[in-house]
Amino acid sequence: MDAITIFKRIEKKYLLSEAQYVALFRDIGSHLKPDEYGQSTVVSLYLDTPDHRIIRNSIDAIDYKEKIRLRSYGTATANTTVFLELKKKYKGVVYKRRAAMTLTEAERYLRMGMKPFESQIMSEIDWAMKLYQWPSGAMMIACEREAWFDEEHPDLRLTFDRNIRYRENELRLDRGSAGITLLPEDRVLLEIKTAGAMPLWLADALDAEGILPSSFSKYGTAYSQTLKEKINPVSITEGGNKHVVNL
Repeated sequence: MDAITIFKRIEKKYLLSEAQYVALFRDIGSHLKPDEYGQSTVVSLYLDTPDHRIIRNSIDAIDYKEKIRLRSYGTATANTTVFLELKKKYKGVVYKRRAAMTLTEAERYLRMGMKPFESQIMSEIDWAMKLYQWPSGAMMIACEREAWFDEEHPDLRLTFDRNIRYRENELRLDRGSAGITLLPEDRVLLEIKTAGAMPLWLADALDAEGILPSSFSKYGTAYSQTLKEKINPVSITEGGNKHVVNL
């Protein structure tokens, strides 16, 4: 288990129609290989204060944004490897600290402050947790993801997210990925992550298909949506199945 990971990179987001996704992949698919997760269900538990100070600061900020989350690939069990992440964005550059641990270790830390191991990364995460007076689970975000990389540009990674959904209850990674649909069914969120400038073939393909950057935030959009839909019926989805509930 790779316990500690540090990222510094530029991340750009694009909201695509299904037709744009098909056209873009036709243009660039020959450059891409699936990464270690390939196709997966990504489940992220975002931590926040009772008054949602972290996400409100992120929505209001211009140059600096910060999030703390716990992530799994698929529904976690007690011994599943999960990732506790501190993600900061300053003037377009993303700095992410990620520590891998079991779900049991992560829940023990979030509940009781017992670090699974000592490291510089855990110290930074611990400092942020204390700064926000120990935030707890506030929003679950899940999606179906395709993840790709380019062998000639190993720092380049593309992810395509579909069926993005959220929920404010059952805030545990071992409770599945069901949630309220956040985007129309034909929308795909593309994230391009690179240490520097993107290769010319990718820039040309985006330009050819008229694909422009978007400032879309999963947690930020879900938080804003909950403010509008507290008493309205909403559609719960998981793996394409839907039913209507009242929150």
